[in-house]
Amino acid sequence: MAVDVVIDNRAGFCSGVVAAIQLAEQHLHRSGKLYCLGDIVHNNEEVERLAAQGLEVISYQQFAQLHDTKVLIRAHGEPPDTYALAKRNNIQIIDATCPIVLALQKKIRKGYEEMESLGGQIVIFGKKGHAEVIGLNGQTRNTAIVISDMADTEQIDFHKPVRMYSQTTQNKEMYAYLIESVKKRCATVGNDDVLVFNTICGRVSNRVVELTDFVASVDIVVFVSGQNSSNGKYLYEHCKQVKNNTLLVSGINQLLKECFAGVSKIGITGATSTPRWLMEKVAKWLNDNL
Repeated sequence: MAVDVVIDNRAGFCSGVVAAIQLAEQHLHRSGKLYCLGDIVHNNEEVERLAAQGLEVISYQQFAQLHDTKVLIRAHGEPPDTYALAKRNNIQIIDATCPIVLALQKKIRKGYEEMESLGGQIVIFGKKGHAEVIGLNGQTRNTAIVISDMADTEQIDFHKPVRMYSQTTQNKEMYAYLIESVKKRCATVGNDDVLVFNTICGRVSNRVVELTDFVASVDIVVFVSGQNSSNGKYLYEHCKQVKNNTLLVSGINQLLKECFAGVSKIGITGATSTPRWLMEKVAKWLNDNL
């Protein structure tokens, strides 16, 4: 029986990641060497592809030791301290911060300045330690309250003003749930100075609707994503809820023929940090081996 393998035509890199990779490739084409502060995207296969072209991923400790060179800032963005260090060490920043992330940084900086004058708090819904969240928290001199679940909201002083934001790639439903909870807790103590901002990227929130339709159209889903992708984890879990028969893989080495026994239509999709070429590689393996 022939197996139909289809790739989700809306899957692949978001515009911010596309722009960052294009910028990196332009500089690599000219010089053959470029440093990148952290993985340019949370996908090992793409990181390895660019490493072969001369992109060297460095840590913050290595960055602090550099002088008189060029360093790429990835789409996730960076805190002000990174730019200050670059200036001191004569490092030329190749800035690929996503415009959506950059706009959010500016919003949080403005909110922080307001909260400083009012004795209030900045609350960020996001993944602790994530590159984007580090950059966002840096706008508050690292004083923001970072929450990832309901238990974390206990850090908030519900008597004080609150300004609430979300990491751009977070779960829309969970954010709405946390907003409702924080507002209720503040209201119980007579605090109505709570402002929330819808800062989840539209590409991410729209993907949920698109994925629902795509997943429903196939027998089994192969979700391709790097293990460290927050967006990938969120979208994979959504696919799994819609269709339990969903596999999470980071490459073709994790594919097993027996997982596809008896299926006639296989759907391939991925995170906004998953390169199209990797999904095509998965499709080729399936077509060659089933």
